[in-house]
Amino acid sequence: MTIATSGRPVDSCVQRDVGRRKALLVADMDSTIIGCECLDELADFAGLKTEIAAITERAMRGEIDFEAALTARVARLRGLALTSLRACYDTRVQLNPGAEILVKTMAKHQARAVLVSGGFEYFTSRVAQRAGFHAHRGNRLQDDGEALTGEVVAPILGREAKLHALQEEADGLGVDLSQTLALGDGANDLAMIEAAGLGLAYRAKPIVAERAKAAIYYGDLTTALYFQGYRREEFATI
Repeated sequence: MTIATSGRPVDSCVQRDVGRRKALLVADMDSTIIGCECLDELADFAGLKTEIAAITERAMRGEIDFEAALTARVARLRGLALTSLRACYDTRVQLNPGAEILVKTMAKHQARAVLVSGGFEYFTSRVAQRAGFHAHRGNRLQDDGEALTGEVVAPILGREAKLHALQEEADGLGVDLSQTLALGDGANDLAMIEAAGLGLAYRAKPIVAERAKAAIYYGDLTTALYFQGYRREEFATI
C-alpha cells in the first residue's frame, strides 16, 4: 500500500520485511521502461500521431479493448517503410530514469528480469538488451520486406497474455507469485500488477494507480529497488 507523507513529493510503500526482495521482475515497456509509446511515435512518421495517440490514451485508460485498438492503429500504418522503425528507435526511444539501474541491480542479485509489452518485438528486443533484461516478449508487425502491411501477427499480446507471462516466468523459476514484481502504467498491465507479490503502478493511468498495491508518482524507477529494501550501495554500476 502507499501511505500519505504530509503532502510531500515522496513515494512510500508499506509491506512485510520477509520476502521483500523479489526473484522476478516483469515490466511493461512503453511509458514505463521507456518514456514514449512506440506506436504513437511510429504514427508520427506517417503523419498520424495525433489520431493514433488519442486511441492509445483511451486504450491505456481501459476505456476501449486493447486488442481491438491495437489492430485498428496498426492498420492505419499500412505502407509505412520499414526504415521508419529504425529511425523511430534511434530518435525517439530513451530509457526512463532509473530503468537500467533497476533491471541490472535485480539481475546482479540473482533476480530474473523480463520485458513484456503490448508493443512490438522490434523495439522490445533492442530495449531489453539496452536495459539488461534477460528476456523479452512483444507483438510482431507483419511486413512485405519493404513496408508494414498494417497487420499484427496473431495472437496479440495483451492484458491476459501479460498475466500469463508473469505466471509462466514464475513457474519457470519455481517461485510463488508472492516473489514477483510487476511494473506498468496502462490498463493492459493491470492483471499482472494485481497478481504479483508487489504490483507497482509507474506514472500510471488512474485505473491502474487506484488498484495497484503501490505506485511511483515522484521518484524514478530506482524507487522500485528501495521498496524492496535495496540500499544505494547495492545498486549496479552502469
